[in-house]
This record gives sequence, structure tokens and C-alpha cells, in this order.
Amino acid sequence: MKVLLVEDDPDIASFVSKGLREAGYGVDVALDGDFGLERAMSGLYEIIILDLMLPGKDGLTIISEIRRSDIQTPVLILSARRSVDDRVKGLKAGGDDYLVKPFVFAELLVRVEALIRRGGRATAAQEMHVANLTLDPLTRRVSRNGDSIELQPREYALLEFLIRNTGTVVTKTLILEKVWGYNFDPQTNVVDVLVSRLRSRIDNDYPVKLIRTVRGVGYVLEDPR
Repeated sequence: MKVLLVEDDPDIASFVSKGLREAGYGVDVALDGDFGLERAMSGLYEIIILDLMLPGKDGLTIISEIRRSDIQTPVLILSARRSVDDRVKGLKAGGDDYLVKPFVFAELLVRVEALIRRGGRATAAQEMHVANLTLDPLTRRVSRNGDSIELQPREYALLEFLIRNTGTVVTKTLILEKVWGYNFDPQTNVVDVLVSRLRSRIDNDYPVKLIRTVRGVGYVLEDPR
């Protein structure tokens, strides 16, 4: 699942994005309101986490503009403004929830999950299938041939990324960016280790293998049908 985080404080942005990625979400970060609005208008996200006080366009303007464009992505407002009036303005503008800074990450995560469950787009709840492998982005349940498969958060994030790019070779560098969210040395073996762990979960016990290594390039999840 993809999250857009619009937050101009780099420390908060790093803290929140790291926690969300460790929980299995893909996260894009915008550090100003103009870029945040551009990304929000793409409609590519299951949820938007949005600060109100931003350089460029402010958070209320961003909410108003995406709602005028009929983008119904749930918005969790994250703001140091704590008065009742501020909360009312945020919710009236089209926000779906309001969390005051400072906050505990566990509460933010619970609110994110609740918004996705109750107000996510129809596509967010659609199961994804490759051969007899099934992934449900809403419940994060994974199964193959009807057998339930338990995945760790990064294993799940990698699998979802591969499924969303079925048939496309993805490089190790791109996997590092999308699953970890920050830059390692591309020569590091953390991707190889993670892919090996994922293979042991979804491929090793089945005659048809779905993950293929493209030597010198990366990996691809293939649908054999």
C-alpha cells in the first residue's frame, strides 16, 4: 500500500516514513506543499498524511484542491495546531482524521490502518493475483494455492512491490528505494537476502516458481499463465 507523507520537518518526515516502511507500507515524502499537491493529485495513494503549516501551498489548500478534483483519498492531518477550531477547519476542509503533534507513532499507525479500512478507495481493497498467489492489500493476507503464508513486514512490502510490477524487471537499487526508502550501497546484499527469504515463503514448496533472477539487473515476478 502506498502512503503520501507531506511534512516539511525533515526529522518528523524521516521518523514517520521509517516507521511506516517497517510496518510494510510504501511511502513517498513531499517536503513542501506544492510538491505535495502534485503527488496528491496523482491519485496513486491509499492514504495521505498531511501537515498543515507547509512552505508553498498550505495543508488546508491541498485538501480543498484535491477534494474539488474528486480525489477521495483519506487524509490524516498531522499538525501542531491543537485548538478545537483548527481541528474543525481541517475536518470541514475535507480531512478524515486529525492527530496533534507531538504524537506516539503507534497511535498514528492505528489511525492510518483505521482510515484505510473504513474509507479507502475501492482499489485499495482489491485482491491481487499472480498465478495461484493471492495478496490482499487491505488485510495484508497472503496465500498460495489456498495456503496461508505469514510474511514479515519487509517481506510483505517486497512482495507487494513485485506484484504491482508483475512482468517488469526491477533493479536492486529500485527495491532498496521502495522497500527501505533510503539509499544503501547498491552492492550490499540486503536485497538478495530479502529476496531469498521471500522465495522460501512463496516459491520453495511449489513446483512453479514465480520469482526469477535477472543476472546483473535485478528480479522479476512472472505470471506463468
